[in-house]
Amino acid sequence: MKQPNATVTPNTWEFLRDPMIAPTGFREYDARWKFPEDINLPGVTALGLGLGTQMYRRGIEPLIAVGNDYRDYSLAIKNALILGLMQAGIQVRDIGPALSPMAYFSQFHLDVPAVAMVTASHNPNGWTGVKMGFERPLTHGPSEMSELRDIVLSGQGEARPNGGYEYVNGVREAYLDDLVGDFKMSRKLKVVCATGNGTAGAFAPQLLERIGVEVVHRHTTPDYTFPNYNPNPEAMEMLHDMADAVRESDADLALGFDGDGDRCGVVDNTGEEIFADKMGVILARDLAKLHPGAQFVTDVKSTGLFASDPELQALGAKVDYWKTGHSHMKRRVKDLDALAGFEKSGHYFMAAPIGRGYDCGMRVAVEICKLLDRNPDQSLSDLHSALPKTYTTPTMAPWCADTEKYETLDRIMVRLDEMQAAGASLAGHAITDIVKVNGARVMLAGGGFALVRASSNTPNLVVVCESPESDADLRAIFADFDAVIRLQPNVGEYDQTF
Repeated sequence: MKQPNATVTPNTWEFLRDPMIAPTGFREYDARWKFPEDINLPGVTALGLGLGTQMYRRGIEPLIAVGNDYRDYSLAIKNALILGLMQAGIQVRDIGPALSPMAYFSQFHLDVPAVAMVTASHNPNGWTGVKMGFERPLTHGPSEMSELRDIVLSGQGEARPNGGYEYVNGVREAYLDDLVGDFKMSRKLKVVCATGNGTAGAFAPQLLERIGVEVVHRHTTPDYTFPNYNPNPEAMEMLHDMADAVRESDADLALGFDGDGDRCGVVDNTGEEIFADKMGVILARDLAKLHPGAQFVTDVKSTGLFASDPELQALGAKVDYWKTGHSHMKRRVKDLDALAGFEKSGHYFMAAPIGRGYDCGMRVAVEICKLLDRNPDQSLSDLHSALPKTYTTPTMAPWCADTEKYETLDRIMVRLDEMQAAGASLAGHAITDIVKVNGARVMLAGGGFALVRASSNTPNLVVVCESPESDADLRAIFADFDAVIRLQPNVGEYDQTF
């Protein structure tokens, strides 16, 4: 394979002929590039050849399921990827347009060991990427991504015979059947279904209707230009729009899905946004009643309630805080044989006997409806208000270049260590510990925390703060924490505030 050249520019003969791949597109647990600025179609073919070569090197059966989201260029990118996989001697099962969790499902449904899903999730139009995995229900983590990057960028892809192609019909229908099962709502439920014009609009409304829910459509027509907002149910813009729709329609709740359907956001019947970690606590309380002593996993961005909630403690639930990122969480759920995993970004990982362990926004939507069906005399706001009160920021992302963010985080962590050693505080709360499983989660006296980490997918840091006391205390914690971050001159503005 010809070694990719990251300096080839569009509108040149070389761009049409030679593989071009920006190295920064190989992220911690998936791959994302701007297309065609950062990767061209020959580069995507080189990626497919490298992925197929990686399969052979790891002894994976040369059989892979491949899908794509509905962006207008995703089909061309998928076809270029498939060409590279076939060059590598891989048998390809093309499942057509898909959600990421539908692609993960296809591994089980088709008994295929590997998967590659062409999607940039909620990233703006013009981005592309691939989510991939070899060991169902897991996806590539840092070691697999580093290995793949080295194979591709150094031109180590090896052509082999016996590659092949087959288009497989019916996977979408089988996926929906699997989600529905024999469940039907026994109480009336009106749900705003918000998809931000993403691929989930071709799945979620039909799924909810099949379980007996009255659906209120909100931007469910797929439109890859994202005319309203990017489909990101962690962003306040989408959550606020969902809240408006609940109030306008007098719905029981709103469920919102990201661009590739592996995440779900929630708004209750009063129009209050429920961040996914708090929704996770509500679900964990209910599931722990059905499965006493259950093991759960949550990410370091999530609320401290998973550890401190009296009801979870009384039910004997065990909770493990782990690294943010869908690949990290899937692996941790599997390693601990956990019942479920919850991530603040809206990834939910339902394992046996509920699901198969991969993140699926459609699955958790059904499980939230089942939760309400098991509690017919309570609204979602009742279940939400029953939680101990905490005050939490949204997930905020100050800009920081991909090439600088990890070194910047290291400098911030050194400063935080110095503050702890000197007995410093945030908003008058002593620093009791700094958890470094993923960035720095600064634990504060009284139960609050402040987290900073480097984003795995975009050029920014990630910041989350929580206080069990008040909104004013939360804002004071954030102000002091942000002052530490602002010591780094290369950190830019936040994408959203609170």
